[in-house]
Amino acid sequence: MSVVRRPTGWQRPAARCGLLLAAAALALPAAAPRAAALPADPSPAPAPAPAAGSTSASASAAPSLAQLLSRLRTYYRQAETATEAYDRATETARQQRAQARSIDRQLAAQRVAVADSRTRLGLMASQMYRDGGVSPYLSLLAGQTPQDFFGQRHVLGRLAGQQQDALGELTDGVARLNDLNTRAQHALDRAEQAQTRAAARKKDVQAHLHQVEGLLAGLTGAQVSQLQSLEQSDDDKAQRTLLDSRALGADPGGRAPSAAGDRALGYAFDQLGKPYVWGAQGPGSFDCSGLTSQAWAHAGVPIPRTSQEQWATLPRVPLKLVRPGDLIVYFKEATHVALYVGDGKVVQAPRPGSYVKVSPMAANPILGAVRPDPGLPPLKDYRPRPVPAR
Repeated sequence: MSVVRRPTGWQRPAARCGLLLAAAALALPAAAPRAAALPADPSPAPAPAPAAGSTSASASAAPSLAQLLSRLRTYYRQAETATEAYDRATETARQQRAQARSIDRQLAAQRVAVADSRTRLGLMASQMYRDGGVSPYLSLLAGQTPQDFFGQRHVLGRLAGQQQDALGELTDGVARLNDLNTRAQHALDRAEQAQTRAAARKKDVQAHLHQVEGLLAGLTGAQVSQLQSLEQSDDDKAQRTLLDSRALGADPGGRAPSAAGDRALGYAFDQLGKPYVWGAQGPGSFDCSGLTSQAWAHAGVPIPRTSQEQWATLPRVPLKLVRPGDLIVYFKEATHVALYVGDGKVVQAPRPGSYVKVSPMAANPILGAVRPDPGLPPLKDYRPRPVPAR
């Protein structure tokens, strides 16, 4: 039996619209209607023609329902775009804080090195004063032999050279100390700026979620059911178009993942039923790129945090060669990502108010595919993982 997780804190506004979705099993994608496997967002599909004998009232209701679905998809997509921007800002802030901490450690070590250089230079200066401060003529009069005298001058000469080296080390150390001080301050400034940007992005996400909540709050149960039917029809049509086009190759269910890809897919399956929460990367909730990045991290292959970074940095692979574990990236801005299961399906964290689930691959307009493990061979004698019932 699956466990329903009760949202808390700031999640409650999104959870209220999630309850409406759950009541009617609504599964709306985060984008406008789409054509499968195309790199650009298509225009919304026209509303279906009314059946023969239908009333004028029902004919006028169909376009209104299509417009409502389009608005809802737009709000979801805006929320997810803002979520990815928030994730990027948060990740940048994390990296800048880590850099600031690293520079602080270098700064502390450099302070010790400079203090040691000063101490060493002071000791050498004291030694030279004690051993070389007497006039050489007085030293000879005091009974030193010429051999002792010249030997002592040789040692003092070497000490002078060492003192010069120590002075150079101290000068360089102080310069490095000043440089690290400047770098540390800049790193802290950048971290604060990134944190400020993340806070602004958070407000953007919340504003878009309020739009979704407001739209859903005005719907009746019948409208929710009608939206579900319309959305499901769009999904089925897009999926048929994708499979009929043979864009996935002749045998989309016959390719095997690498061992790491299989582990990533197993991790994603273990998260089925967990809620979508913007900015989350487990263990109790996920956003879209939080799920994909954590799945591959648990497979032993770290990848970037956000969908846009995953698309920009990971090796791309043609759709006709995708294998389980590859990442399917959506929308021309690369603002959504899912993990390929095989046979035209993906596992994803779809959008606010929804849960991690297995979906048709064409549920959103496809930008392309990337492979986190291009150098790893496919498993031999691979048997596809069964999709868990939950």
